[in-house]
This record gives sequence, C-alpha cells and structure tokens, in this order.
Amino acid sequence: MDRNCFLVSCNMESQRSGYILNMSEGLDLEVSRHPLTMKCVANLIIAMERIKASISEPVLSTDFQDEHLLSIMLESIVEEQTVIERTAAPAQFSRTGELQCSITDSQKRDLILVQSSMELHAVMLQGGSDDRKVFLNMATYVHPTPIAEARPVALGIKDTNLYLSCHEDGDKPTLHLEEVTDKNSLLRVRADSEMVRFLFYKRDSGLNISTLMSARCPNWYISTAQDDQQVVEMCEESAHRYRSFNIQRQS
Repeated sequence: MDRNCFLVSCNMESQRSGYILNMSEGLDLEVSRHPLTMKCVANLIIAMERIKASISEPVLSTDFQDEHLLSIMLESIVEEQTVIERTAAPAQFSRTGELQCSITDSQKRDLILVQSSMELHAVMLQGGSDDRKVFLNMATYVHPTPIAEARPVALGIKDTNLYLSCHEDGDKPTLHLEEVTDKNSLLRVRADSEMVRFLFYKRDSGLNISTLMSARCPNWYISTAQDDQQVVEMCEESAHRYRSFNIQRQS
C-alpha cells in the first residue's frame, strides 16, 4: 500500500464527518465519527501526539511494516479511568443488651410517673409507697466513635412502652415520655436519624452514680429540681438543679 491510514472512531453516535488529518509523510489519520464531547476531543489529541512521538522512521520506508503501525496504535491508546465515589455508611448505634434498674436522684428521691401530664416527678416517698416509684429498662449501645467513660443508653419505663426522649423546642431542649410500640426500631439507631432523641450518654462518676446527657442535644442533662415533687427536666451544667442519679441494676 502507498499510504498507511489509521482509522479512529469516537463511539458517540453514527454521525460521519469523513475528515483526514496528516500525521506524518505516508501516514494519515481519518476520523470516521465526529467527537461530540470535550473528553473525546482531548483523547483524540492525546492519541495523535502519542502516534507522532512513536514514529521513529519514515512511514514510506521499506522497513516500515504493518506490525510497526499496529504497535504504534496500541501504544497510543488513551486509557480512561472511571472513579466511583463510595459514600460511607451512616454511623449507627447498635444495641448490646438491656438491664432493669432502679433510679433515684442525688437527694435520694424516687421518680414517679404522673399519668395525667405524662411527666416524671422526683418525690421523697414515704414508707409503703414503693409501688409508685419508676423502674427503668435501660438498653445499652455501642457508639460508632466511642466517648471515654460514657455509654449510650435508651431509658424505658418498666412494664410500659414509654421511653424518655429529648426534643429541641426552640432554643431549649425538653424531656418527653414517648410511646414506642415497635421496640425493634431501637435495635439500631442511625446517628443522623430522628431516633437519636431516645439516646442518652450515661457517664459514671462514682459507684452507681451517673449523669445522663442527651445524645441529640450535647451538654443538656436529665435533672431534678431542688424542691420536692417537681417535674424531671433537661438542664445545662450551669443550672441549679441536680444532675446526678443513683442507678442500680436489679437482680
């Protein structure tokens, strides 16, 4: 053959352009399909420059064989790499177990459930009134990024479907009692989900003495008032309220 023709196809669509580019004496590059994207044009330019750089002897020389042209073509292939972005799975809290516990505040007051207002109150109970005090089903969790000396827990009222939860009402987080009919929904809690409102960080500061900080509202704690028979609420560390509780596992 008098001339070598290198046929290039940018496989975008079947539109023919039929233009020929002179690569070197004796070697033409025919573009059979129009490169409609900038990526295809860039790949074509890179391939042309590689072909030019690979020609070490005149193409019309009797020593230039088809094998030489094939070698030039293979060396000039533009490899494309597709980068797939992998989105990390959302962190989640995984439940590890559940304990039945008694709870009193630092003033040895029990918590009682006031059904009419769906609130917990801290009360100094008299003898014979133990049946009024609340016991907890405390579910424990593994944190995706553990916090030193603090463990995530969910606090349910024994023999009910009620769980303590922390909501953001304006600028002030508030403590609520919510009914959870599907308790399996608390087996795994995504860190970015609304279910985080049911989780609290239990931090121990002594034998059975703990604070309970909201996982949803950092630096806000479950607390009791200085006066007796008052509602259990969320508070900041600087508030004049009692934030420590005696939490003991029941046998």
